Amino acid sequence: MKKIGLTLLIVTLFCKTAAAFSVTHKFNINIGPFDASRTNFSYAFETNTFEVNSSVETFGVFDKLYPFNANYKTVGKIENNSLLPLNYQYKSQTRFNKRSKELVYDNNGTLLYRKSSKNERNKKVSISADKKNYGTTDFQSVFAKLAKQYNKLRFCDSRMPVFDGKRRFDVIFKDEGKENLPLIDNSPFSGKAVKCSMYIDKLKNNDDDMLMQISAERPIYFWIMERDGKPFIARIRINETPLGTLDAYATDIQIKD
Repeated sequence: MKKIGLTLLIVTLFCKTAAAFSVTHKFNINIGPFDASRTNFSYAFETNTFEVNSSVETFGVFDKLYPFNANYKTVGKIENNSLLPLNYQYKSQTRFNKRSKELVYDNNGTLLYRKSSKNERNKKVSISADKKNYGTTDFQSVFAKLAKQYNKLRFCDSRMPVFDGKRRFDVIFKDEGKENLPLIDNSPFSGKAVKCSMYIDKLKNNDDDMLMQISAERPIYFWIMERDGKPFIARIRINETPLGTLDAYATDIQIKD
Protein backbone atom coordinates (compact mmCIF):
# COMPACT_ATOMS: atom_id res chain seq x y z
CA MET A 1 0.00 0.00 0.00
CA LYS A 2 2.99 2.35 0.39
CA LYS A 3 3.34 2.14 -3.39
CA ILE A 4 -0.34 3.00 -3.93
CA GLY A 5 0.05 5.91 -1.53
CA LEU A 6 2.91 7.32 -3.57
CA THR A 7 0.85 6.92 -6.74
CA LEU A 8 -2.01 8.83 -5.14
CA LEU A 9 0.37 11.48 -3.86
CA ILE A 10 1.54 12.24 -7.39
CA VAL A 11 -1.69 14.14 -7.97
CA THR A 12 -0.71 16.79 -5.45
CA LEU A 13 1.59 18.98 -7.47
CA PHE A 14 1.33 22.71 -8.03
CA CYS A 15 1.31 26.27 -6.73
CA LYS A 16 2.26 29.81 -7.72
CA THR A 17 5.52 31.29 -6.50
CA ALA A 18 6.41 34.71 -5.09
CA ALA A 19 8.30 36.18 -2.12
CA ALA A 20 5.79 34.96 0.48
CA PHE A 21 2.58 33.00 -0.01
CA SER A 22 0.78 29.77 0.76
CA VAL A 23 -1.30 27.55 -1.53
CA THR A 24 -3.57 24.66 -0.62
CA HIS A 25 -4.96 22.16 -3.13
CA LYS A 26 -7.74 19.67 -2.46
CA PHE A 27 -8.24 16.75 -4.86
CA ASN A 28 -10.67 13.89 -5.30
CA ILE A 29 -9.03 10.85 -6.88
CA ASN A 30 -10.74 8.15 -8.93
CA ILE A 31 -8.96 4.89 -9.76
CA GLY A 32 -10.79 2.65 -12.19
CA PRO A 33 -14.37 2.31 -10.86
CA PHE A 34 -13.47 3.59 -7.38
CA ASP A 35 -13.89 7.02 -5.83
CA ALA A 36 -10.62 6.21 -4.12
CA SER A 37 -9.04 9.06 -2.20
CA ARG A 38 -9.05 12.55 -0.77
CA THR A 39 -5.76 14.46 -0.94
CA ASN A 40 -4.54 17.80 0.41
CA PHE A 41 -1.36 19.49 -0.70
CA SER A 42 0.05 22.82 0.48
CA TYR A 43 3.09 25.00 -0.10
CA ALA A 44 4.20 27.82 2.18
CA PHE A 45 6.99 30.07 0.87
CA GLU A 46 8.74 32.83 2.78
CA THR A 47 11.62 34.96 1.52
CA ASN A 48 14.31 32.45 2.52
CA THR A 49 12.44 29.30 3.52
CA PHE A 50 9.79 26.93 2.21
CA GLU A 51 7.56 24.17 3.56
CA VAL A 52 5.55 21.51 1.72
CA ASN A 53 2.84 19.38 3.34
CA SER A 54 0.80 16.56 1.82
CA SER A 55 -1.81 14.17 3.11
CA VAL A 56 -3.61 11.31 1.40
CA GLU A 57 -6.43 9.12 2.70
CA THR A 58 -8.37 6.39 0.96
CA PHE A 59 -12.13 6.78 0.69
CA GLY A 60 -15.36 4.76 0.55
CA VAL A 61 -15.31 1.21 -0.80
CA PHE A 62 -11.67 1.63 -1.81
CA ASP A 63 -10.84 2.37 1.82
CA LYS A 64 -12.49 -0.89 2.87
CA LEU A 65 -10.42 -2.83 0.34
CA TYR A 66 -7.10 -0.95 0.54
CA PRO A 67 -7.08 1.27 3.66
CA PHE A 68 -4.23 3.75 3.60
CA ASN A 69 -3.41 7.15 5.04
CA ALA A 70 -0.17 9.10 4.99
CA ASN A 71 1.33 12.48 5.77
CA TYR A 72 4.42 13.99 4.13
CA LYS A 73 6.36 17.10 5.14
CA THR A 74 9.41 18.88 3.70
CA VAL A 75 11.08 21.97 5.15
CA GLY A 76 14.00 23.74 3.53
CA LYS A 77 15.64 27.00 2.58
CA ILE A 78 15.77 29.13 -0.56
CA GLU A 79 19.30 30.08 -1.55
CA ASN A 80 20.53 31.62 -4.81
CA ASN A 81 17.07 31.01 -6.29
CA SER A 82 17.35 27.28 -5.49
CA LEU A 83 15.22 25.20 -3.12
CA LEU A 84 17.35 23.16 -0.71
CA PRO A 85 15.52 20.58 1.43
CA LEU A 86 16.74 20.32 5.02
CA ASN A 87 14.33 17.72 6.38
CA TYR A 88 11.74 15.34 4.87
CA GLN A 89 9.31 13.23 6.94
CA TYR A 90 6.80 10.60 5.95
CA LYS A 91 4.34 8.56 8.05
CA SER A 92 1.79 6.04 6.81
CA GLN A 93 -0.71 3.50 8.10
CA THR A 94 -2.21 0.53 6.23
CA ARG A 95 -4.37 -2.29 7.50
CA PHE A 96 -1.38 -4.18 8.85
CA ASN A 97 1.65 -1.90 8.70
CA LYS A 98 2.76 1.39 10.17
CA ARG A 99 5.77 3.02 8.51
CA SER A 100 7.83 6.17 8.81
CA LYS A 101 10.81 7.73 7.07
CA GLU A 102 12.95 10.79 7.68
CA LEU A 103 15.66 12.31 5.50
CA VAL A 104 18.06 14.70 7.23
CA TYR A 105 20.26 17.11 5.25
CA ASP A 106 23.11 19.44 6.12
CA ASN A 107 22.79 23.20 5.62
CA ASN A 108 23.97 22.87 2.00
CA GLY A 109 21.13 20.47 1.13
CA THR A 110 23.35 17.36 1.09
CA LEU A 111 21.61 14.26 2.47
CA LEU A 112 23.34 13.00 5.63
CA TYR A 113 21.24 10.05 6.76
CA ARG A 114 17.83 8.43 6.56
CA LYS A 115 15.79 6.99 9.40
CA SER A 116 12.96 4.54 8.83
CA SER A 117 10.65 2.31 10.80
CA LYS A 118 8.16 -0.46 10.13
CA ASN A 119 5.85 -1.52 12.96
CA GLU A 120 8.19 0.03 15.55
CA ARG A 121 11.34 -1.61 14.13
CA ASN A 122 13.73 1.30 13.65
CA LYS A 123 16.68 1.72 11.33
CA LYS A 124 19.18 4.53 10.71
CA VAL A 125 21.53 4.60 7.72
CA SER A 126 24.27 7.15 7.09
CA ILE A 127 24.58 8.33 3.49
CA SER A 128 28.08 8.28 2.03
CA ALA A 129 29.25 11.34 0.12
CA ASP A 130 28.79 10.78 -3.61
CA LYS A 131 29.15 13.43 -6.31
CA LYS A 132 26.21 12.00 -8.28
CA ASN A 133 23.90 12.90 -5.36
CA TYR A 134 24.94 16.57 -5.27
CA GLY A 135 22.15 18.89 -6.36
CA THR A 136 19.42 16.29 -5.81
CA THR A 137 16.25 16.85 -3.85
CA ASP A 138 13.41 14.93 -2.24
CA PHE A 139 10.35 14.01 -4.32
CA GLN A 140 8.02 16.68 -2.88
CA SER A 141 10.45 19.55 -3.50
CA VAL A 142 10.58 18.68 -7.22
CA PHE A 143 7.05 20.00 -7.59
CA ALA A 144 7.87 23.21 -5.72
CA LYS A 145 10.75 23.72 -8.16
CA LEU A 146 8.44 23.14 -11.11
CA ALA A 147 5.93 25.64 -9.74
CA LYS A 148 8.66 28.23 -9.28
CA GLN A 149 9.84 27.71 -12.85
CA TYR A 150 6.36 27.76 -14.39
CA ASN A 151 5.29 30.89 -12.58
CA LYS A 152 8.33 32.73 -13.96
CA LEU A 153 8.71 31.24 -17.45
CA ARG A 154 5.32 29.66 -18.27
CA PHE A 155 6.69 26.31 -19.42
CA CYS A 156 7.18 22.87 -17.86
CA ASP A 157 10.18 21.46 -19.76
CA SER A 158 12.80 20.46 -17.20
CA ARG A 159 14.77 17.55 -15.77
CA MET A 160 15.20 17.37 -11.99
CA PRO A 161 17.41 14.90 -10.07
CA VAL A 162 16.00 13.14 -7.00
CA PHE A 163 17.69 11.03 -4.33
CA ASP A 164 15.41 9.32 -1.80
CA GLY A 165 18.17 7.92 0.39
CA LYS A 166 18.33 4.67 -1.58
CA ARG A 167 17.81 5.42 -5.27
CA ARG A 168 18.77 8.14 -7.72
CA PHE A 169 16.26 8.95 -10.43
CA ASP A 170 15.34 11.92 -12.62
CA VAL A 171 11.90 13.48 -12.91
CA ILE A 172 11.28 14.79 -16.44
CA PHE A 173 8.59 17.36 -17.20
CA LYS A 174 7.48 18.15 -20.78
CA ASP A 175 5.12 20.64 -22.39
CA GLU A 176 2.26 18.99 -24.32
CA GLY A 177 0.38 21.99 -25.77
CA LYS A 178 -2.98 23.47 -24.76
CA GLU A 179 -6.45 21.97 -24.37
CA ASN A 180 -9.92 23.02 -23.30
CA LEU A 181 -11.10 21.19 -20.18
CA PRO A 182 -14.87 20.52 -20.22
CA LEU A 183 -17.00 21.24 -17.17
CA ILE A 184 -17.69 18.08 -15.16
CA ASP A 185 -19.49 17.31 -11.92
CA ASN A 186 -16.28 16.30 -10.13
CA SER A 187 -14.61 19.73 -10.35
CA PRO A 188 -15.58 23.42 -10.58
CA PHE A 189 -12.59 24.15 -12.86
CA SER A 190 -12.99 24.13 -16.65
CA GLY A 191 -11.77 26.05 -19.70
CA LYS A 192 -8.40 26.76 -21.32
CA ALA A 193 -5.54 24.78 -19.79
CA VAL A 194 -1.88 24.06 -20.46
CA LYS A 195 -1.12 20.34 -20.69
CA CYS A 196 2.16 18.96 -19.33
CA SER A 197 3.50 15.48 -18.72
CA MET A 198 5.80 13.85 -16.19
CA TYR A 199 8.08 10.84 -16.60
CA ILE A 200 10.55 9.19 -14.27
CA ASP A 201 13.91 8.08 -15.63
CA LYS A 202 14.90 5.22 -13.32
CA LEU A 203 18.55 5.50 -14.36
CA LYS A 204 18.76 1.71 -14.76
CA ASN A 205 17.36 1.03 -11.28
CA ASN A 206 15.28 -2.16 -11.12
CA ASP A 207 12.69 -2.45 -8.37
CA ASP A 208 8.98 -3.01 -7.83
CA ASP A 209 7.99 0.54 -6.87
CA MET A 210 4.60 1.13 -8.51
CA LEU A 211 5.12 4.83 -9.14
CA MET A 212 8.54 4.22 -10.68
CA GLN A 213 7.19 1.49 -12.96
CA ILE A 214 4.11 3.44 -14.10
CA SER A 215 5.79 6.76 -14.84
CA ALA A 216 8.86 5.18 -16.44
CA GLU A 217 6.72 3.34 -19.00
CA ARG A 218 4.07 5.99 -19.71
CA PRO A 219 3.49 9.68 -18.86
CA ILE A 220 1.48 11.17 -16.06
CA TYR A 221 -0.48 14.09 -17.58
CA PHE A 222 -1.57 17.22 -15.74
CA TRP A 223 -3.42 20.37 -16.77
CA ILE A 224 -2.47 23.82 -15.50
CA MET A 225 -5.00 26.64 -15.25
CA GLU A 226 -4.75 30.15 -13.81
CA ARG A 227 -6.75 32.21 -11.37
CA ASP A 228 -5.96 35.95 -11.39
CA GLY A 229 -2.71 35.18 -13.18
CA LYS A 230 -1.71 32.49 -10.70
CA PRO A 231 -1.19 28.91 -11.98
CA PHE A 232 -2.59 25.76 -10.37
CA ILE A 233 -3.17 22.15 -11.33
CA ALA A 234 -6.78 21.47 -12.27
CA ARG A 235 -6.60 17.79 -13.26
CA ILE A 236 -4.21 14.85 -13.50
CA ARG A 237 -4.49 11.57 -15.39
CA ILE A 238 -2.56 8.30 -15.49
CA ASN A 239 -4.03 6.30 -18.35
CA GLU A 240 -3.01 2.90 -17.00
CA THR A 241 -2.45 1.61 -13.48
CA PRO A 242 -2.94 -1.94 -12.14
CA LEU A 243 -6.42 -0.87 -11.01
CA GLY A 244 -7.41 1.16 -14.09
CA THR A 245 -7.22 4.80 -15.12
CA LEU A 246 -6.35 7.28 -12.37
CA ASP A 247 -8.11 10.66 -12.61
CA ALA A 248 -7.64 13.44 -10.09
CA TYR A 249 -9.85 16.53 -10.00
CA ALA A 250 -9.18 19.71 -8.05
CA THR A 251 -12.19 20.47 -5.87
CA ASP A 252 -10.80 23.57 -4.15
CA ILE A 253 -7.79 25.86 -4.56
CA GLN A 254 -6.87 28.39 -1.88
CA ILE A 255 -4.10 30.92 -2.59
CA LYS A 256 -2.98 33.40 0.03
CA ASP A 257 -0.36 36.14 -0.38
